[in-house]
Amino acid sequence: MGTDNCMDVSVYQKAKEGNYYCGDSYFFKEKEDEFICALADGLGSGEYAKESSEAVMEMIEQNPEMSVKQLMKQAQKVLIGKRGVVLGILKINFHANNFSFSSVGNIGLMTITSNCKKQRNIPNAGYLGGYERPVKVLEGAISDGMMFLMFSDGVRSSDLSSTYLYGKDVQTITSKFPIQDDRPTDDTTLIAMKYKK
Repeated sequence: MGTDNCMDVSVYQKAKEGNYYCGDSYFFKEKEDEFICALADGLGSGEYAKESSEAVMEMIEQNPEMSVKQLMKQAQKVLIGKRGVVLGILKINFHANNFSFSSVGNIGLMTITSNCKKQRNIPNAGYLGGYERPVKVLEGAISDGMMFLMFSDGVRSSDLSSTYLYGKDVQTITSKFPIQDDRPTDDTTLIAMKYKK
């Protein structure tokens, strides 16, 4: 979205069969020195799940300067009195050439380097629900052409082993994804992001 940016982004999203509301909410924004992307899946499905996930996204949108760890802790406060969420937050620092990522629950992140080396994070178990819990942050280096795939639990492991993920642009990945699985058993969101210097 925009050829002058360092990040190309494309999103595939579909609500669970029979639901009007998708309980997944996401936010991404690129600034001069960094990029942030967040994905939350409200517990359960439908309108109340969406309310919780949107509340977290609004908080992140208003506080993009916070670190990943600070945002995760702030999200816990936002959820007091609401349904819980599972949440993943990615920040990429263009000047430091690194990324930081944290997730609680089944929001996953896969990185794919330009030479097709894949690495998948293991999220922390549980969910955020208005109570204090420890936050672990994964950090790593970025390289030109590196792909980041962030996804909710509607995306299966078998979807992520497909060869169409390699060496492609983000729009190709999200347009081909529905062909792989057109019968979602849960709300499904896949955010494909590619870094280019």
